[in-house]
Amino acid sequence: MKVVCIVQARMGSSRLPGKVLKEICGKSVLEHVIYRLRLINNIDEIIIATTNLERDNQIIKECEKIGVKYFRGSEDNVLSRYYYAAKENNADIVVRITSDCPLIDYKISQDIIQYYLDNAKKYDYISNTIERTYPRGLDTEVFSFNALEVAFKEAVSNRDLEHVTPYIWDNSKVFKIAQYKNDKDYSELRWTLDTKEDLELIENIYENLYNHMNSQFVFEDILNLYNQYPELYNMNKHIMQKHI
Repeated sequence: MKVVCIVQARMGSSRLPGKVLKEICGKSVLEHVIYRLRLINNIDEIIIATTNLERDNQIIKECEKIGVKYFRGSEDNVLSRYYYAAKENNADIVVRITSDCPLIDYKISQDIIQYYLDNAKKYDYISNTIERTYPRGLDTEVFSFNALEVAFKEAVSNRDLEHVTPYIWDNSKVFKIAQYKNDKDYSELRWTLDTKEDLELIENIYENLYNHMNSQFVFEDILNLYNQYPELYNMNKHIMQKHI
């Protein structure tokens, strides 16, 4: 079974335009995301799924610089973008990651993918995002191409088309769904990039861990940093996540 990780990326963002090309420790957010995903040993291919808009030519240039494949499709119908990217690259299993997660933990993502692979006959969809126990920003969704194809053919609401997977996890009578949870709840922590405050926090984390420790820091390393510098908790905790 071919496992394809599809990362959605675009320059448009209402709260922080161009966020995926913001520079942190000398590299773009997108490059950091791809670097971390390349550490995962059960992904066969990584594809950046961007739009056909001219402004996203910048994303293409960055992909070419990084040396990662890309696919261009609809801006608003992200579900179709995922479907055609997966189909073009012969995916049997799709891993969905978003490009605004430069703290994505390759070990957690790898474990979620492996859990799916070990249970592929039992489940259509597994993620750590429905009932959250991990910080927002470590989001990993894994699902079959067949499930994606059904969603592509059946989904009609703007919500389903924009956010890719709601049609799947809203229809638990149609799809077999599992949740991947941590033993302790850290869902109040916000490690995604959507605002200036998020960027300041992530820059702080990178400056402490990427520069001073290693480029492969993980979930536990960030938690230890929070324990060392409790003020990190307050940097973006007031930011409200957009509702799906």
